[in-house]
Amino acid sequence: MSAVLAAACIAGLNAVVITAPSASAAVSPVAPIGHAGRWITDRTGRVLLVTGVNMVNKLAPYTPAADGFNDADGAFLAASGFDAVRVGVLWEALEPQPGVFNDSYLASILSTVQMLGSHGVFSLLDFHQDMYNEAFQGEGAPAWAIDDNGLPAIPQLGFPANYFLQPALQTAYNNFWANAEVDGQGLQDWYAGAWEHVAAYFDGNPYVLGYDLYNEPFPGTSIFTCLTPAVGCPSQDAMLTAFYKKITTAVRTVNATTMLFGEPWITFDFGYPSALGSTGDAEAGVSFHDYCPFTSISTSLNFACPPFNNATFSNADAISSRTGDALLLTEFGATNDAGVLSSVVAAAAQAKVGWLMWAFCGCGDPTGSPAVEGLVNNAAAPPTGSNVNSGMLSALAVPHPELVAGTPSSYGFDTSTSTFTLTYSTSRADGSGAFPAGSRTAIAVPAVQYPSGFKVAVTGGSVVSVSSGVLDVASCPGATSVAVTVQPGSGSTGSC
Repeated sequence: MSAVLAAACIAGLNAVVITAPSASAAVSPVAPIGHAGRWITDRTGRVLLVTGVNMVNKLAPYTPAADGFNDADGAFLAASGFDAVRVGVLWEALEPQPGVFNDSYLASILSTVQMLGSHGVFSLLDFHQDMYNEAFQGEGAPAWAIDDNGLPAIPQLGFPANYFLQPALQTAYNNFWANAEVDGQGLQDWYAGAWEHVAAYFDGNPYVLGYDLYNEPFPGTSIFTCLTPAVGCPSQDAMLTAFYKKITTAVRTVNATTMLFGEPWITFDFGYPSALGSTGDAEAGVSFHDYCPFTSISTSLNFACPPFNNATFSNADAISSRTGDALLLTEFGATNDAGVLSSVVAAAAQAKVGWLMWAFCGCGDPTGSPAVEGLVNNAAAPPTGSNVNSGMLSALAVPHPELVAGTPSSYGFDTSTSTFTLTYSTSRADGSGAFPAGSRTAIAVPAVQYPSGFKVAVTGGSVVSVSSGVLDVASCPGATSVAVTVQPGSGSTGSC
């Protein structure tokens, strides 16, 4: 995961100072990554709860490396307890002409994936788009894939106003969802073919968490129908489900196991429910976003967001309950306000869902607010000192269970006391029995929260090791549940 575990075995000891690691076997997930219902799991069935960031370059040449994202950044993320990055892949860079793929572009993306993997950090490959293409002041689709019926791209009001006020942009989306023919083939079929190419290119890569099939799909002129409170737009959801089935069919011709995450319409991000259906694929997930509408007005209104955040997670859980798909929060934040970030991190922990914050860097984001988005101010400079937003890091780099040999019951971090608690059942998430005694659970314990060390109390298990801010706990014989508490200090209590 975000770090390998290494320390001397301390089974049978009641108290050990745990600030000085030494060598031992590592606890890390085993590829391929899959799921058991709402839970993302590794091949051994352990529950994987990732935290991390988005790294999407929306400007040509559209690679993270071109923004300066490099090995030092991967090391920084791992050292901060993060274990996943949502890596942007832009269709316009991948397929600059119909049926012509730029594998040099994919080679750069692969280099980023491999670099992150060398630090124990997964990549979620994200076909990213906002407002379709640069012609509409957005990015994502190639120019040849625009079918806007020849309408002028006016008014030019930027993101997100163009979504609602620019007929040409809405028409381009309408034609995409209608699978209008361009250069002898339907637009969705071209898109599915692009995903097929990427899926073949990355097939079997152990560092890929999954594929995020379409960022923030926008329904075109149907947007106003989708703004129905408590209802959304079920007929449009059926259309979106059919689209994801099309992509899934294409991907599965070349790649059998990588998880495929479909997103609801962009309206879901702001509290509207979704009737998104199942694609029927065995390795499917739901990628969703959480942007409280109150903080889009002013971050001072964050006090009103907890009920909204909880409702968003509830809406996501409703999709999973209906489809059996895994859950992953793949965007939130887009602000340097630590209070906003902390409230979503806490809501995600309560919902027991992994997350990826927007964003690692502002990096000139043309459809965002780059001056206030980035954990790192300048991706081309080392991620140290004043180049790192310390308030954001403190809000995000909190203890969390990375890999659980069982099923999480509850976990969370109390920022007022720097106390982390985790309780998990030793039962497997897929209901097929229980993990045997001695099965290992990895917990990220970032140094930013415990600069002078931490103490651990465990019931139903014992501390095996600690290294690089990762705590390794093993279950005791006969234990049906394990409870872990981490606080500032030193030492460990609890043994088998």
